[in-house]
Amino acid sequence: MRAGESVLEIGCGTGVLARELAARGARVTAADVSPELLHIARRDAAGVPVTWLLTDAVRSGLASGQFDWVVGSSVLHHLETSDALAEIFRLLAPGGRLRFTEPNLLNPQIAIQKNVQWIKRRAGDSPDESAFTRWQIAAALRSCGFEAIDARPFDFVHPAIPGALVKIAVPIGAALEQIYGVREIAGSLMIEARRPRMPVDSRRSPELGL
Repeated sequence: MRAGESVLEIGCGTGVLARELAARGARVTAADVSPELLHIARRDAAGVPVTWLLTDAVRSGLASGQFDWVVGSSVLHHLETSDALAEIFRLLAPGGRLRFTEPNLLNPQIAIQKNVQWIKRRAGDSPDESAFTRWQIAAALRSCGFEAIDARPFDFVHPAIPGALVKIAVPIGAALEQIYGVREIAGSLMIEARRPRMPVDSRRSPELGL
């Protein structure tokens, strides 16, 4: 991501990531469905050049093809995936990219939390909230027309770990991510993909009659 590129963050919450992206020189639009969270985001980002929007990620009302990046953290698993990805595809400029982190359904804790209803309720999850395997989200991206798809497991550092142990846990987690098989049960997925630079039909070669 380079300075000057246009970025849309979906599900910006209190605006932590949006402020960081703006500090790096991106032209940031940050959207959320919660007016309360956006109020906090605006308050905490006073003077930071971010455009804040109260809008639905699936029906944003934004103009097509205007963003170089669409990003988010733990957002897609709250939405109807195919509808959300279709909207992201529409909003991206040709060659534009998406980057999201989402919960990994192969992680044992997440698999139980998302599928055992009483645990799901106790954890505060919404009834329709789920998670992805990397193969599921890659297939969904392909079906929406994305290319250069990469969905890889990462992050063994649990959010509830005591702060005093984070410095020890981070290198251990990074080592586990390098072990084939073990990395498949990491807590999160890093998901990246690109909107093609040109429509599929326009990629045909006239010389070859394809």
